[in-house]
Amino acid sequence: MHDGDDAFAEGEAVMVRKRRKGIYILPNLFTLAALFGGFFAIVMAMNERFDMAAIGVFCAMVLDSLDGRVARMTNTQSAFGEQMDSLSDMVSFGAAPALIAYEWALKGLGRWGWVAAFVYCACAALRLARFNVNTTVVDKRYFQGLPSPAAAALVTGFIWIMTELDVAGSTVAWPMFVMALYAGLTMVSNVPFYSFKDIQMKKSVPFAVIVLIALGIAVINIHPPVVLFGVFVIYGLSGYAVYGWRKAKGKPTSVISTSTDEPDERGLHQ
Repeated sequence: MHDGDDAFAEGEAVMVRKRRKGIYILPNLFTLAALFGGFFAIVMAMNERFDMAAIGVFCAMVLDSLDGRVARMTNTQSAFGEQMDSLSDMVSFGAAPALIAYEWALKGLGRWGWVAAFVYCACAALRLARFNVNTTVVDKRYFQGLPSPAAAALVTGFIWIMTELDVAGSTVAWPMFVMALYAGLTMVSNVPFYSFKDIQMKKSVPFAVIVLIALGIAVINIHPPVVLFGVFVIYGLSGYAVYGWRKAKGKPTSVISTSTDEPDERGLHQ
């Protein structure tokens, strides 16, 4: 009887071990580092170091772009990692830019400042929720609306440039108001923005591509705030250019890639 009981206990232990699910360390380390970038940005804004706050958000952007690629390259994707990434994005690219903008300039506008900061923050949350829901139906080559990291780059990039130029936030409060609303509302629009997800990192490329990358890094180093903000302004307008071009050519402007007949997809096609 003891042998049978021992065998049963061993079998039960094996079943318990199989049920346990671990967490992949490598991709989640990048996600946590991106989350720290957003937290660091908020702390710096509270201490009126707005240039460092902007740098924190841009560092979070770099780390956020790496966690998904690392997960795919190492085959360590998980549902936990996806949820963790969304929560990190909400802090780093939703709450942090809204709070930084409010502390730097929008505070002086009273209730209007509250409106702009909250609209941006709320739109970031809505955009991330929609992204999670529509993952399986959206054309992978495009984002539906401005991605939250790019929206954060528009808001904090503007603050970074103005801080470098010693421009007080109170003197450009209304331009900051417009920038926050533009970035926020564009996030929840149906405008298509190129995602760069069809670029294969594992494939070989011509030597000229490496030279161009080196030149790009050199150009950024000339004056990072101006160059980076300029790049994201162009990207932030590119979606509307693509939308207008498709409209003019009579092509579908929606990035939803499946049938409009499905009840769950009604209202997604514009």
